Amino acid sequence: MSLVTSALKKPLSVVVLTLGMFLFSVLAVMNIPIDIFPKLNLPTIYVIEPYGGMSPQQMEGFFATRLQDQFLYVNGIKNISSKNIQGLTMIKLSFYESTDMAEASAQVALQVNRAMKFFPPGALPPQVVRFDASSLPVGQLVFSCPNRSLKDIYDLANTRVRPMFGSVPGLSAPPPFGANSRSVIVSVDPDRLRSYNMSADEVVEAIAKNNVMTPSGNIRINNTMYVTTINSLEKEVQDFGDIPITTNGNSTVFIRDVARVSDAADITVDYALVNGRRSVYIPVVKTADASTWDVVKELKARLPEMQSLLPEDVKVTYEFDQSVFVINAVKSLMTEGLLGALLTGLMVLLFLRDLRSCLVVVVTIPIAILAAVLGLKLAGQTINLMTLSGLALAIGVLVDQATVTIENIHQHLEMGKSKRQAIYDASEEIAFPLLLILLCILAVFAPSFIMTGVPKAMFLPLSLSIGFAMIASYFAAQSLVPVLSNWWLKEGKFNHGLALDEDEIRQVRHDHMHHGKKGGFERFKDRFVSLLEWLGRRSRLVIGLYVILAFGIAGAAFMIIGKDLMPHVNTGQFQLRLKEPDGTRLERTEEKVHQVLALIDSTVNGNVAISSGYVGLVPSSYGTSNLYVFNAGTHEAVLQVNLNEDYKVDIETLKDELRARIKAKMPEMRVSFEPVDMTEKIMAQGASTPIEVRVAGKDMKQIAGYAGELVDKLKEVDFLRDVQIAQPLHYPVININIDRFKVAQMGLNMYQVARSVTASTSSSRFTEKNQWLDEKVAYTYQVQVQVPEYIMQTIDNLKEIPLVKGQSRPVLGDVATFSNGEMPGEFDRAGTRRFVTVSANITGKDLGAATKVVQTAIKEMGEPPRGVKVELKGSSSLLVETLSSLQNGLMLAIAVIFLLLAANYQSFKLSFVVLVTMPAVIAGALIMLLLTGATLNLQSYMGMIMSTGVSVANAILIVTNAEKLRLEYRDAYKAAIVSAGIRLRPILMTSLAMIAGMVPMATGLGESGDQTAPLGRAVIGGLIASTLAALLILPLVYAAIQRKASYDDPSLMPVKKLKEPKIATNHVHV
Repeated sequence: MSLVTSALKKPLSVVVLTLGMFLFSVLAVMNIPIDIFPKLNLPTIYVIEPYGGMSPQQMEGFFATRLQDQFLYVNGIKNISSKNIQGLTMIKLSFYESTDMAEASAQVALQVNRAMKFFPPGALPPQVVRFDASSLPVGQLVFSCPNRSLKDIYDLANTRVRPMFGSVPGLSAPPPFGANSRSVIVSVDPDRLRSYNMSADEVVEAIAKNNVMTPSGNIRINNTMYVTTINSLEKEVQDFGDIPITTNGNSTVFIRDVARVSDAADITVDYALVNGRRSVYIPVVKTADASTWDVVKELKARLPEMQSLLPEDVKVTYEFDQSVFVINAVKSLMTEGLLGALLTGLMVLLFLRDLRSCLVVVVTIPIAILAAVLGLKLAGQTINLMTLSGLALAIGVLVDQATVTIENIHQHLEMGKSKRQAIYDASEEIAFPLLLILLCILAVFAPSFIMTGVPKAMFLPLSLSIGFAMIASYFAAQSLVPVLSNWWLKEGKFNHGLALDEDEIRQVRHDHMHHGKKGGFERFKDRFVSLLEWLGRRSRLVIGLYVILAFGIAGAAFMIIGKDLMPHVNTGQFQLRLKEPDGTRLERTEEKVHQVLALIDSTVNGNVAISSGYVGLVPSSYGTSNLYVFNAGTHEAVLQVNLNEDYKVDIETLKDELRARIKAKMPEMRVSFEPVDMTEKIMAQGASTPIEVRVAGKDMKQIAGYAGELVDKLKEVDFLRDVQIAQPLHYPVININIDRFKVAQMGLNMYQVARSVTASTSSSRFTEKNQWLDEKVAYTYQVQVQVPEYIMQTIDNLKEIPLVKGQSRPVLGDVATFSNGEMPGEFDRAGTRRFVTVSANITGKDLGAATKVVQTAIKEMGEPPRGVKVELKGSSSLLVETLSSLQNGLMLAIAVIFLLLAANYQSFKLSFVVLVTMPAVIAGALIMLLLTGATLNLQSYMGMIMSTGVSVANAILIVTNAEKLRLEYRDAYKAAIVSAGIRLRPILMTSLAMIAGMVPMATGLGESGDQTAPLGRAVIGGLIASTLAALLILPLVYAAIQRKASYDDPSLMPVKKLKEPKIATNHVHV
């Protein structure tokens, strides 16, 4: 029993099932997560190891290489890379997509534990973090107080508010930015140490021996068990000053005699700025699988509770809310979809001129869309730009199923059939063609399941949304539409209440067409048939010109059109990285940042809504913070600026103006603009600029030299901006060369000397761990010995560092010589090779063209030196991967459709005929993109692929009907002309309806308009071209190919005798 028969026999069952699906779909709509992009689920693990004070080369040698060696035992690793700066190693492990990431994480943790056995003393266990490009900050929780120090605000944020993050679903809990962690600082005075013949290391040892954490015990006296406590830990911070260092007779030297103890913070290496003022903030970071909207909504709901945990003078606010862009983009696409549905309905009404029929068609749209949302929810997807784009695309296609059904019902009514008979016959007649169309459109998206990486993550949700909507639309067209048509449509005006046979039906229709008054569309159809007959007499010339023009235009347009990953969006915000000369002090860099902020404010005439900046290094205590902000030294700063919504400016023009003004005022500063909005950051996958060239090799000087030559070469390209080497290669160094012989003569050893130097130039934080318990908050803080920075200002101060107690009072200058030099401030590795990155931004050019220019520049430099490898990375490599994946997917989709059609028609020739419109689709889409100034990107490519599916649907309507008529007329040419005339109205109706549905998206007027407009434009261009090709070219190709085709059934079963053919008249009646 067919679906149509079942529906008509039990119409209420269809209504009940529809209402049930509607109910569950509404629940799905209310609960499905909302985000900007789909879940990327990139198989990436980061391993982060901090060790304050170590040089980049030491971090590389003691940690990065040791960990990389151990990771060779982990299965599924695709590649390993690492960044090594002062006090930090950050290793990125990329895995193959088929890898079980839970098992991989366990293996990585196991190998990290093995590697720890070889780490230097005092090293903390590395942090193993699952992190990918979609784990991004979606805002900032900003803390402010006019009366408290940054250290106090930081401690309140860290100990009172941050723990609440753990109870918010989908929210990570990174540490605060903007100040260093609270610590007990023992600031020793080198002069006083020398007066007592002591070194800083002796102070460290005294604290280690007198502030001891030891467990409590118990003692049982009579019937009571007592807890025995011991004051081995200092109760108050100032009590550390009373710790004795040494005793000589009646004379005791205490810590207070040589140092000042304070409740302060670790060595300052960073500042966070909000609107130019030093502040503390916690980045609000969602996990990769969390909904941006849900996370932000829940966090905002908890803000009053967070405020209640803080003192009254400390205020907490939520700034840089990225969920606003998400919601606005979603609302924009939903509005475009609703407008598209309205325009689609009006287009159907224009053709059918029957409000009841139009209502039947329009009712199927929300039903199919809701069913698609339910399918997305069950498939674990979210509502995002890609799924919404798919649903917006589907609106036009959805109408195709119901419209074809309704239009065919009208044709059968015009034959004089009763309403019930017409509905049944019309629905049954097109049941299989509609199923074939559905399968062909689904086949277009089948390649998304075999794609990899970002293309799959982006394309699959769109494919699922269209697929679910199309399946729901097919079932609605075969069940709900016949039922509603029976209830809502009127009897045909030619129905005589009689059961007419086929010849009588044809006669009624013939009499109506030739003796009745023709409407506007009938007259248009007559002219169309005349035009088609005129073209048919010149079929060879027409087909030849079509092949030349379609392939020629498609090929030329593909070569000319720009290529990007995603459309560029003017969001009214930007992010720039500022680099002072390597080694610039933190305070000096901050001063320059204030100058830049003032310059930005004057450039935009005071239209800065809010700005956020981060200056200097992330404290080594919180290595994972480098996942969100990575600076290679105190000479670097990152600024994010949001402009007022009503201030309209082209961001690219503004960037060029800022570059010029900054260079004029601060010529020594290097500037580089970076991705800022969530779309850019996700697609960049950690790259700071779209162009990144990796120069790898063993010899650092060699690769740095080659990279420098490449920078000079790329600076000659007029559309490249911010061309520079990303890593700091000239970090200033004071080399302390210790004479081991002199050290031995003084009764010392290298260990004692090194610890004294460390306590004086860094701190004892990592070399000698010691904790103080603040019983008021039940939290422990680091105790560290250091020499105040204001004392260590010159090389002479270094020379005067006391080494050890003794009558000779040795100082560092007695056993060491000093010299100035430089070293790389960052060592990056890919596998076993070090590499240097040349980065650049693009202005006024697409990524594809810029990539070709960079590749040409590299080739013009000739063969790189032996052992040097040059690779294009960043967005360029992702673009190549994405376009290649989409091209292969399109080719595979065409192949799948071809085979599917061959299986249906039992003819490869007919499959070829159906695919004749494909070149027109590609040419039309590309021409439309060129005319509207759009590029070929992920969105427009998806629109083009969608257009191919719709073009196949139109072609199937003509070819299926033509083949049926060919067997009847025994004339392929007449069959083609008649079929094109019969299918003219449904093809025009469905194509124009879909084009009308795409117009709101193509205009790009909403919040996300710039991102989704190319998709709509590609669909419109492809549909216009494919519709013309289907109506004017396909019938001619069909007639030419099927002219001598056999009339025999291709089945290998015994053939039944065919009826005598009817004699065709000289003129074709449509």
